[in-house]
Amino acid sequence: MIAGVLKEKPGETRVSLVPEVVKQLSQMSVTVWVEQGAGASAFYTDDAYIQAGAVIKTAMEIITQADILFSLQLPEKDLWEQIPAGKVLIGVFQPLYHTQQVAQWAGRGFTIFSLDAIPRTTRAQSMDVLSSQANIAGYKAVLLAAYAYPRYFPMFMTAAGSIAPAKVLILGAGVAGLQAIATARRLGAVVEVFDTRPAVKEEVMSLGARFVEVEGAADASGAGGYAVEQNESYQLKQQERIAESAAKADIIITTAQIPGKAAPVLITKTMLDQMRPGAVIIDLAAATGGNTEVTRNDTTVEYKGVHIIGNSNLPAAMPADASKLYAKNVFNFLKLILTKEGALQLNFEDDIVQGACITHNGEVMNERVKRVLESV
Repeated sequence: MIAGVLKEKPGETRVSLVPEVVKQLSQMSVTVWVEQGAGASAFYTDDAYIQAGAVIKTAMEIITQADILFSLQLPEKDLWEQIPAGKVLIGVFQPLYHTQQVAQWAGRGFTIFSLDAIPRTTRAQSMDVLSSQANIAGYKAVLLAAYAYPRYFPMFMTAAGSIAPAKVLILGAGVAGLQAIATARRLGAVVEVFDTRPAVKEEVMSLGARFVEVEGAADASGAGGYAVEQNESYQLKQQERIAESAAKADIIITTAQIPGKAAPVLITKTMLDQMRPGAVIIDLAAATGGNTEVTRNDTTVEYKGVHIIGNSNLPAAMPADASKLYAKNVFNFLKLILTKEGALQLNFEDDIVQGACITHNGEVMNERVKRVLESV
């Protein structure tokens, strides 16, 4: 079995496997090929991979001869179109947003495992790339906000006068939101949190934040850990409560996304009009439209003195640790599809393997992706 690690496209600094995991795979009789410079942006040198037992190869050698191909994001079009039929690809491919691509994968006979589709269950926690990367995003979002914000975060009492602490509003108490709460509190901010799931109230309060409650949310218990769409009545009440908190906030961090759909708009222009000049919004949902009306992905927009920073790939700002955590998630997943001797063994009766598999033998396998394709 040969596993090949491809260099990511420009803008993506992470790498799929780190030397530590390469060594573990070598012990399972898996030969690892790494494209030259694949780990450079994450501070993992070619020499480190070689010492771990990997072989440095060209991209063309890897895509034509390796059995499993690793790439966080889909390789550049001119490269992936040369990948022979029947290959196994593992990454974070967002299939719910790229349905046309899914149809092409199936047509090419690829076996695609997209790790963002892994069921969010207790058993799958060690493979949950969304959680490991969102944890970094929440942490980095607060640091980015603190850098962009023109005032102090903590309260200061000095001979020259007192400085009030920053007021932070966090929309969404998932993994990113909870880490953002913890980081903002460490920096001395006063934090309010909104989430459609009342069940997270206790976690929010345990971190020292105030939970903003809105009654009447749709039950998300059957959504596998993902957010669900809310009815119109709830959305109106939600907007009213968020507007009240946004008007007083110095920093807003938004994290709300719904798989396969555009991110919900939670901050309208009317709300932005009421915010304090110098306020900062970090929108982690920018890649799927954003949680504000003016968000643009990978861009900072200034709206009447408020800076809206759209960035959905903050984990790439901490590539060394992000890659280490991601690689560990990958290794834990590989243990489900490889034998102890390193041979590929796909057990589609395993809910994690089935959930992560997007296409196989010319067919679309993932049920959620199937439903999206049928609705197009």
